[in-house]
Amino acid sequence: MDFELSDDQRALAGAARDLLAKRSAPERVRAVVDGGGWDRDLWQAMVDQGWTGITVPGPLGGVGLGWVEVAVLLEQVGAHLAPAPILQHLVALDAVVAALGDGVTGAEAWVEPLVSGTAVAAAVSTPVAVAGDDASGWRLSGTPEPVVFGPSADVLVVPAVGSEGEEGLFLVERAGDARPSPEPAMDRTRELAWLHFDATPAVRLGPAEAAARHLDRGATAYAAELLGVCSRAMDMAVAYAKERVQFGRPIGSFQAVKHRCADMLVDVEGMRSTALYAAWAIGAGDPDAAVAASTAKTWCSDASKRVLASTLQVHGGVGFTWESDVHLYLKRGQLDQVSFGDATFHRTRLARFLKAKVEAGDSVI
Repeated sequence: MDFELSDDQRALAGAARDLLAKRSAPERVRAVVDGGGWDRDLWQAMVDQGWTGITVPGPLGGVGLGWVEVAVLLEQVGAHLAPAPILQHLVALDAVVAALGDGVTGAEAWVEPLVSGTAVAAAVSTPVAVAGDDASGWRLSGTPEPVVFGPSADVLVVPAVGSEGEEGLFLVERAGDARPSPEPAMDRTRELAWLHFDATPAVRLGPAEAAARHLDRGATAYAAELLGVCSRAMDMAVAYAKERVQFGRPIGSFQAVKHRCADMLVDVEGMRSTALYAAWAIGAGDPDAAVAASTAKTWCSDASKRVLASTLQVHGGVGFTWESDVHLYLKRGQLDQVSFGDATFHRTRLARFLKAKVEAGDSVI
């Protein structure tokens, strides 16, 4: 079996790297951070490159590629700290397109605006309460965890649980000016907001299976972005270790620093394996895609803490300063680690999956 990216996938990664190197360079990211909000010009460039429709079938106006390609893009988004809502948008749009494929009506009008980037979607990870039915209309109530790019989203995809414990996935259209204000957050490269639903009208996209599918894709997307964050952070640490001289020698020549950098490489390569495998499993419709997604989010969340801590240690005192880019990656990683479930959440989810396999007499390997 060939585990390498295809030539087309490598070309996609290169094109994404080139675009973001120009439009999401550190000085540009800092300008957006200082000005608040997010980069609309960068967003339009992503739309022009077809990123918003990367997994959408051709007949619906998309590119018709798969989730490995999504992971390839999001790795570069993380590596360049791109201040645009592409990750949230892709996860939410995937749920809308899947619902259309299942014959669900009520959300089809949003496909074209979302693919064309004239509307922005955000994905909610934690469930709220739902009441109603298809005849009377569905209503959502409750406050989920803070939502990335929640203030700017025109459409929200939200998991919910009914009074009898039944689960589902829903779409909420945002009224014109009913937008929450961004909350102060450590990661200033992205908007973050509390969303409050109070008997808010919603369209049902699917049952519990759709909500689980949504969680798998969100977890995998954030795992891929964490891979990009940590890969770039590791490169920064290695470059600094070669340049910083102490006691008449580059600090990278000291064994303690060498070992720390080597451990970072082991973690990053593990992140790459788990994130890309989860993306492949989702795209291939593998029956263990949920296991792969939770494995990726668990490993990438834990490994990113180690990699980013080591990046900070290698940089020493300068890594704590505002002028260093290290803190931007550290803060981006911290938010990604807890988005769509932290490592503890996904370990618990994995335990449920594996317990069911054992009880059924199936292999867990």
